[in-house]
Amino acid sequence: MVKADPTILIIHSPDRSAITQNLVSSPDILYFVSITNSAMPLNLHRKIATSFKDQFLLQIFQISLTSLHQLKSEVADDLRRVPISLALRCLSFDFVGSPVDESSEEFGTVQLPASWRPLLQDPSTVQIFFDYYKVNDTTVSKEALECLVRLASVRRSLFVEDPARSQFLSHLMSGTREILQTGQGLADHGNYHEFCRLLGRFKVNYQLSELLSVEFYGEWIGLVAEFTTKSLLSWQWASNSVYYLLSLWSRLVTSLPYLKGDTPSLLDETVPKITEGFITSRINSVQVLSSASSDLDNPLDNAEGLQDQLESLPYLCRFKYESCSLFIINIMEPLLQAYTARSRIPAPGDVSELSVIEGQIAWMVHIIAAILKIRQTVGCSQDSQELFDAELAARVLQLINITDTGLHAQRYQELSKQRLDRAILIFVQNFRRSYVGDQAMHSSKLYARLSELLGLTDHLVLLNVIVGKIATNLKCYAECEDVIDHTLSLFQELASGYMTGKLLLKLESTKFIIANHSREIFPFLEEYRCVRSRTNFYYILGSLVFMEDGPIKFRSFMEPLLQIAVNLEASADAAFRTDVVKYAFTGLMRDLRGIAMATNSRRTYGLLFDWLYPSRMPLLLRAISLLTDEPEVTTPLFKFMSEFVLNKAQRLTFDSSSPNGILLFREISKLIVAYGSRILLLPNGTDIYASKYKGIWISLTVLSRALCGNYVNFGVFELYGDRALADALDVSLKMTLSIPLSDILTFKKLSKAYYGYMEVMFNNHITISSVLNLDTSTFVHIVSTLESGLKGLDTGISTQCASAIDSLAAFYFNNITNISAGDNPPSPAALNLARHIGEFPSLFPQILKTLFEIIIFEDAGNQWSLSRPILSLIMISEQMFSDLRAQILASQPVEQQQRLSQCFDKLMTDVTRSLEPKNRDRFTQNLTTFRHDFRAK
Repeated sequence: MVKADPTILIIHSPDRSAITQNLVSSPDILYFVSITNSAMPLNLHRKIATSFKDQFLLQIFQISLTSLHQLKSEVADDLRRVPISLALRCLSFDFVGSPVDESSEEFGTVQLPASWRPLLQDPSTVQIFFDYYKVNDTTVSKEALECLVRLASVRRSLFVEDPARSQFLSHLMSGTREILQTGQGLADHGNYHEFCRLLGRFKVNYQLSELLSVEFYGEWIGLVAEFTTKSLLSWQWASNSVYYLLSLWSRLVTSLPYLKGDTPSLLDETVPKITEGFITSRINSVQVLSSASSDLDNPLDNAEGLQDQLESLPYLCRFKYESCSLFIINIMEPLLQAYTARSRIPAPGDVSELSVIEGQIAWMVHIIAAILKIRQTVGCSQDSQELFDAELAARVLQLINITDTGLHAQRYQELSKQRLDRAILIFVQNFRRSYVGDQAMHSSKLYARLSELLGLTDHLVLLNVIVGKIATNLKCYAECEDVIDHTLSLFQELASGYMTGKLLLKLESTKFIIANHSREIFPFLEEYRCVRSRTNFYYILGSLVFMEDGPIKFRSFMEPLLQIAVNLEASADAAFRTDVVKYAFTGLMRDLRGIAMATNSRRTYGLLFDWLYPSRMPLLLRAISLLTDEPEVTTPLFKFMSEFVLNKAQRLTFDSSSPNGILLFREISKLIVAYGSRILLLPNGTDIYASKYKGIWISLTVLSRALCGNYVNFGVFELYGDRALADALDVSLKMTLSIPLSDILTFKKLSKAYYGYMEVMFNNHITISSVLNLDTSTFVHIVSTLESGLKGLDTGISTQCASAIDSLAAFYFNNITNISAGDNPPSPAALNLARHIGEFPSLFPQILKTLFEIIIFEDAGNQWSLSRPILSLIMISEQMFSDLRAQILASQPVEQQQRLSQCFDKLMTDVTRSLEPKNRDRFTQNLTTFRHDFRAK
């Protein structure tokens, strides 16, 4: 053991004064002070961390171990906490400089440097933490276990020889064996949780053969099995900790086929008991939760926690699948019989008893769903697996018919019934992926058995049962948003598959849904809490309808929506303010948005376009004019238009003789002008984002997508004196100027829409837009917002700002700087830009300085994009570049200035005075070299 006199305390603080105030004057404590800086570049952070790791971290860890040994005798608990906490922080150090998910307590292998090897091979290193676990202070014992968890995760290659690794493993197993034997400290929840994590790490970092080679493996695995069984029974106390234990057992089971030698693993004896213990404990938990005095949360309501609990279970069940499936069936059969009998009783009887049955069946369905999600061939053949899968699946498929018949068809508002149907949906989803998906349709053994049990002869018959359940849920769960979302998720998964989508169209149940998608048949369409589900519902239906050619079927499908639109058009203006009309209109917009999302080709988009234009467009303009101050109306309308004008997959491709692109933009312009001219006059509400900003950013998105969709020849508008383009640009610009920069940067969606709009404006419409006709102060404000966007953390926004600035600078260079005597006189737009720069000459130099600071001092992920405006700005004025170069060099140490001056010289090597693509690429390459050389020591 390396000994050192002082103890080292690491203090992190962004403020030096705070450190000074916290320092304790003591000759026995050595302080390392680390000044953290959130603005420090990431690579500089890593360099400092690497240097600290190489020079100090091992010494600090040695000192913490020395202190632990010195304080092992009876001293105050407060003194023990300092060295154990320091040791934990040393072992938690980010040794490889990888980003850490702070929301998770999981980590990978601990990559200790080779210089730590002698310390870990010393048995006293591991033993000291087991000794400290035995102290009465739970804070100390918990952190001692955390240290052991990290030591158990040390990379295998740290131990050069197998005996050293085996000795280290043996020591860890010996320490955990003692804890398992005595149970000391496990009454504390923190200790219990960390101990489960420690056990879970054994199979993560060590092979089963290495565990078997330990002399007392048999005793150890028996104790772990007993501990796991007890933990499963304590589900209400150890639910989050069981995950690590089940994970250990599943890894042991999956590694068994690769085990060589004759040493018994004892898994044949232990794993079935653990599997049965898990299932039994979950069934029994339902009765406990049903008691009136129980205030525990139901695990069935926690989707994420349920997923964690069931993640490892399939591997355990399939290890001894025959006996496990029989065990499940023996539990399931009596429950199904009782549930079937209750469905035939006219009166509900004891509702609490029925809720318990539904809860127990829900657990069994979740377990079967988890098993069918994984198809593993350990322990039995593929054919045998399919037979057992069929036996389990048949019980749940039989249940589908029971849940929606008799008395049970009246219980859709009951929580226990909703939990059961959620479980069934998860089962169907997993079963479909394994046996009914595009890649899994040939399972003869399974369908032969299902045919014997239920008469389901093939995947088409089975698919009809699934779609029937989907239709039933959509009909009956009008007020349960969660079940509706789960159901639509399953429906969408079926419709999105090429083969399953085609098969769906053959089913009578699917044809029924497509032909009867009215509010009377599916009441959830009328329910406000399920309003977002409407878009997804019609996206699915649209996808199915568009799989078949023919406008006749499309028009038939749109008939219910047409009737709603006609009724709205017949409504008086005053009626648009009523809740009934507003809800009908917003519902129509959400439905149309879903259908628009499903149009992925020129043909399908044309069907919707012809349905909508010109007949239905006046309704949209009327609604936006009458209800500008109603965000619940304007938001769905603009979101529909945002999808409708998006030229994804080149779906907006009209014939060369077609005016549809121009006509579509004229309608967009009417909507933007009508909304913008009115929203600017409204006073700001208490929630300005909801009342104004949200509508503005969505309308900007609509306009931006239309401007860059490449389906409109915008020159036609000016040529024929049409104000559609100019008015849309003028109003949209006024909307952007009404928003303070602080608010633009605060609201993320608003920020993205604003900068996306500015990029399109400067790139494609700088000569047409009124941005250059503004007064100089307003123009400078707009360009300054682009500079602020460059400094932000969002790479996408930074790229958009760089593109806009590049377009502005290139326009200035091509139309003002680079103009020759024989060229045409500058355009009015160019003269306005020259006037702005003349009145505010520091605008371009300031932006160029900001760009160079980002390139030199920050780790920008969009260096290519940033290089474009830099070259354009340099081309405008060589003097501006020379002045900036002098400023940057003057800010650097004198001894570095000559070398950095040479970096600037190389930057312009072979770069000509032009903005041709080849010249730009050459400058980008030079800039990459410049940045590397400039930042080198």
